[in-house]
Amino acid sequence: MPKSYRVAVIGRTGKGNYGHGLDTVWKAFDNVEVVAVADENEKGRAAAAERLKAKNAYADYRQMLEKEKPQIVSVADRWLDCHRDMVLACAEAGAHMFLEKPFSRTLTEADEMVTACERKHLKVALAHQTRYSPRLRVLRDLLADGKLGDVLELRARGKEDARVGGQDLMVLGTHLMDLMRFLVGDPQNCYARVLQDGKPVTKADVKEGQEMVGPIAGNGISALYGFANGATGYFASQKSNPGNARFGLHVYTSKGVVQLSTGSLPPVFYSEDPTWFPGKSKAAWQEISSAGLGQPEPLKDGGLGQGNVWIVQDLLEAIEKDRQPIGSMYDGRAALEMILAVYESHRIKGPVELPLKNRKHPLTML
Repeated sequence: MPKSYRVAVIGRTGKGNYGHGLDTVWKAFDNVEVVAVADENEKGRAAAAERLKAKNAYADYRQMLEKEKPQIVSVADRWLDCHRDMVLACAEAGAHMFLEKPFSRTLTEADEMVTACERKHLKVALAHQTRYSPRLRVLRDLLADGKLGDVLELRARGKEDARVGGQDLMVLGTHLMDLMRFLVGDPQNCYARVLQDGKPVTKADVKEGQEMVGPIAGNGISALYGFANGATGYFASQKSNPGNARFGLHVYTSKGVVQLSTGSLPPVFYSEDPTWFPGKSKAAWQEISSAGLGQPEPLKDGGLGQGNVWIVQDLLEAIEKDRQPIGSMYDGRAALEMILAVYESHRIKGPVELPLKNRKHPLTML
């Protein structure tokens, strides 16, 4: 592989924009040239070209791919209605990708995207920044080595703000599902219920989500996942106050409790208390840093921007070493599968096995 890369960026001003910095991240790399940007919005296109110092700008991303022949493309917009088409076009052009989350709207789309990239042997990194945090790698190693005990339960909650329920599940849930998989592997099954104002969701409650994420439903969601190692995972998003305050993941082990949230250097704390009542046992909370349990953090928190840099560093290495990125298209699809399993379980009124046999969106089948 070449030591320098031609990179292009696809954004959509007013329709997902450029995600959380998936355009500007490339400025951190000396061996990268942003050769072009595509944006259907004229003013947004001009601003992005200036921001990225791109030589060329296009209204049509397909035209850009054909003329510029980039080796890597940031598919940066947050809205999902064009993710499938953009990824398929990039794959046809032979370009590796840095893709904004969530992966896609449906598993049918996700399967098409994965197949197209497999056909051309392309790498796709998804913008699940927390997965790349050195703190998360330390936590996963501590759990794998048994130093924090056996994982018994994982409890995740969405932001439960104005997006509570279906929107929360899709937009923030993708991070939490990815974290559960990162720490304990793939779930085997899911059992869930989806409520609207306390009543089971029906076809009449289904609506198009904000940011074109596809069909969503419910303002009260609770889901249970069974993992291969015997651990049980939970996700919930319910209408309550205050929103945002509980967003994150708790990991309950045979030796204690772990609390964590999201970010490039997210807060990660551990209390060695097998009763899970640190307030009662007076067990202290210790921070888990990139240097280890109870060690001071040697790194500065650069926010999502730093997380994007780590993703791109890994993507370039994955391309050069012909391996999958740490957060690959398979991980993006698996997180989406956990999300849609919630609706599938609600639809059939019972547990569902993972991977899902039904690849259609369950809410379109109510």
